[in-house]
Amino acid sequence: MEFSLDGTGTLLASTPRVLRTLLAGLPKGLVQANYGPETWSPHEVIGHLIHGEKTDWMPRARLIMQAGEAVAFEPFDRNGHIALCHEKTTGELLDLFESLRIANLAELRSMSLKPADLAKSGRHPALGEVTLSQLLATWLVHDLNHIAQVCKGLAFQHRKEVGPWEAYLSILAPPSPR
Repeated sequence: MEFSLDGTGTLLASTPRVLRTLLAGLPKGLVQANYGPETWSPHEVIGHLIHGEKTDWMPRARLIMQAGEAVAFEPFDRNGHIALCHEKTTGELLDLFESLRIANLAELRSMSLKPADLAKSGRHPALGEVTLSQLLATWLVHDLNHIAQVCKGLAFQHRKEVGPWEAYLSILAPPSPR
């Protein structure tokens, strides 16, 4: 499928609403439980998404537009959200995520990107050359990955209750290393 900024923006705009619908009003024990060693709880996923809004997607998009490949992206700290998660409730994290996403998408729209802009390259510290369109598509898929992770985290809290039906529920498969 060809990259579409309109479709990507629409999906990116829906992520805060989807997560709020899934998590708002749930007991703290449910949103703060992970689903295995080295996995994140839904609460931590929201913190991670906030960290990405602040330090990853738009800063990298700006860098591609301003410097191209001349300056490599700062490495992303996958655990840069830990302190924030200790400071805020899930509701506060959802509010912050939504406000940051709205601001980032407004900035993205204000860039009035053309096809030539989307083809511009930047330099990822581990992956090498990447295009702006690849960065934006990754932003979307990253969201979808973490929505699935939130769903898996919630499902895992009911793993024992489903009994033998676990064999039919792929969401309850053991966590993968990624």
